Parts: sequence; C-alpha cells; structure tokens
Amino acid sequence: MSPSTTLTDTGASAAPFGTAAADRAAKRARVLDILAAAGRDSVLLTSQSAVSWYLDGSRVGVSLAGDPIAAVLVTAGGDHVVTFNNEAERLAAEEIPADVTLHEVPWHGSLTDVSTWFGAGVAPAAETELADGLRLARRSLLPGELFRYEALCRDAAEALTEVLSHVSPATTERDVAASLAGHLVAAGADPLVLLANGASREAFRHPLPTDAVLGRRAMAVVCARRDGMIANVTRWVRFDAGTPAELDAEARIAAVEADIFDATVPGATVAEVFAEIRTAYDRHGFGPDQWSLHHQGGPAGYAGRDPRATDAVTDTVVVNQPFTWNPSGPGVKIEDTVLLSADGIRPLSADARWPSTAVNGILRPVTLQL
Repeated sequence: MSPSTTLTDTGASAAPFGTAAADRAAKRARVLDILAAAGRDSVLLTSQSAVSWYLDGSRVGVSLAGDPIAAVLVTAGGDHVVTFNNEAERLAAEEIPADVTLHEVPWHGSLTDVSTWFGAGVAPAAETELADGLRLARRSLLPGELFRYEALCRDAAEALTEVLSHVSPATTERDVAASLAGHLVAAGADPLVLLANGASREAFRHPLPTDAVLGRRAMAVVCARRDGMIANVTRWVRFDAGTPAELDAEARIAAVEADIFDATVPGATVAEVFAEIRTAYDRHGFGPDQWSLHHQGGPAGYAGRDPRATDAVTDTVVVNQPFTWNPSGPGVKIEDTVLLSADGIRPLSADARWPSTAVNGILRPVTLQL
C-alpha cells in the first residue's frame, strides 16, 4: 500500500442501508462547526472514543490496554487517517470508512507528528483543546449508531442471561468471568470489564473475580465494547428466597434508580441529575452519604461513562443520548445501559428471558432466583 491512499467504504457492523454515509456526514459537519467556533483549521483526534466515533465504529485498537493504532486529522479539505505500516493493510481492508485518505508511518514512528506524514500545511488543534465540544458532539446517537448500540447492549444482556442461568453455588467467580468473556468474544465484542462476586465478597463494589465460589447469591458485571461503543450491565442471581433485608434493599435501590430516570430529561444538566441522585439515596433509606462510596454512572456511548457524573459536569442532557446510571448500596446494585428517547427512558441492555418488574412504568431486572 502506498503511504497515502484514498479508500472505499468497507462499513462497520450492519446497519440500515444509507445510514453510514449520512452519519459520517453529520459527524464531519459537527467537527467542522467546532473548529470554526474555536478559530482553528484542523484537529487531530487521538483517543479511542473520538477516533472510533468519527470513523463510525472502526476498530482502532489492538491491545485493550493500549492507545489507538490510528489517529484522524480533520481538515476543511477532507479527513486523513494515519496508522503504522504494520496496521495499514488490515485497516484499509476491514475498518476504514469511505472518503478518507490513509497515511502510513513506520511501526516505530509517531502518529502525532503531523508534519512528517501530512506536511506543513496545517497546524491542528490537539484533541484535548476541543475535548468538551467533541464530547457534546457525540452525545446524541445518530441512526446507524443507535442500531449498532442497541444490538450490542442486547448481546451483553443475553450473555449474562446465558451464563447466570446455568451457575450453581459451587461455581467460582472466575468460571463466571471466563464464560462471560467467551460469550462476548463470540458476539464480536471486547470484554473491557468483567466483575463477579459471590456471597463471601458481596461488600466489594468492584469485585475482580477470584477462585471463591458463588455461595448463596452473586453479582456479575460486564462492560463490552463493539463498534467503538460500550455497553454496561449488572445482574444478580441467588439460590434461596433471599432475606427480608436483601429484598427490601433491592426494592429501595430500584426506587433510587427510578428517581434518577425521572431526573434524566432533556434540558437538565448532568450536575442536576447528580444532585437528585444524592437526595434519592437518603429519601429511600440509604442515608445521605451512600452516593460518596461509589461512582454513580453518567452518560454512556463511546466511553464507559462520557463522563462520570459529578457536580462539575454541566453538559446538558439531550434526546437520543445513552446513559448508564449505577446506584448501589451495601449488597445491592442496579445497572443497565438506557436511552433517553423522545418518549422517555428506554432500557437497551434488556433480555426478555430475565425476570423483571415494572418500576414507574419501566421494566427493570430483578434478582434471578435459581
């Protein structure tokens, strides 16, 4: 392949015909507007979130722990992707959308030294300079993105159903994680986070799996990435009827989540939703400080949380924006990836086989009792 090649469209995961080109055009227009407002002529996108978003779901990572192996230079004249020479042929054949020019640098070269592979004609802004605007540009999902994201979220929920429906008290946490990983990889997704705890470790809110057995109840968590987007889901299973205290806490944490959903409306800021989260815990009997013991989630999509909600996040909530809120308390947690549609909150990570109950008119998962 030559150092600079214009590519034809290979597409990402299947989506309704015509959405890829329309989505790409919308994204490019958004970025050009950001550049115009900042008085810049170009920007170099370098993060996993920004690159995969702009390239409409292209896989631009090799190591799950590593940086992207490609960057995108967006200019008024066109889009340019740069990658290492040992990655270029695969990206050209399988990943890169239409109407971009591909540049190569040596495997030991630099993606960010634009002058070496593009020339001295531009002085691009670093992605960090425009980070807020770029985050806002990707918050509302376009039709093709939503199609792919719904499929991913559904696959993540179904993986949890398949695995947790067949565990026993003697199953180990590592067995749960290994089985979940297999299901996710088979679905074409990268398992970014796999958590599992049995009854002996239920106090831990980020329980990396161990050889401990599940015992009488267990939690499993998956964060799965496909097409650049990340689905986040938590499920619980138990092997007895549950104690009165557990059943009460499960109902109360679902009520906290319902209050969060009620606050997640177009025009609200993330900080305002976060303020409601803090009061909801106290209102439902968890005390005023429970929110401080674990992050509460936030907008989702091209990052696990984009960003995590805090008092400082003044981003405005918009229609077609995905969220993963994850309220938790001692021995309880509820978490699904949802969409704020024009009709309100719609869970995306849902599986009809999993037991559920209506909370404020929205079907929410309950603990699977085996």
